[in-house]
Amino acid sequence: MTAVMGCGGAGAGSRSWQVDDVGETRARVVELGTGKTQMVDRSALPPGTQEGDVVVDGRLDPELRARLTREVAEARARKAVPAPAELDLAGSEDPRLTISREK
Repeated sequence: MTAVMGCGGAGAGSRSWQVDDVGETRARVVELGTGKTQMVDRSALPPGTQEGDVVVDGRLDPELRARLTREVAEARARKAVPAPAELDLAGSEDPRLTISREK
């Protein structure tokens, strides 16, 4: 999961991370506001922390996670470009360009 940079939700001086990848003993987290990644021991995270969770001052923040998830979905939707109806994305029945007569 990608963290959204520049999001608040935590007071100045607080530590807020979004968990990017959880391994057996270590986890990669993204610092909210700066986008810096770092590895931390799983023991530094609250029990049951999963990828995508937001941790603020050592506690899970489900409201901030929901807000970040919503913001990412909205940003992706804004960037999505619809394909024109006449564009054939499935391909055609025409022979491949690499048939034997072209070799």
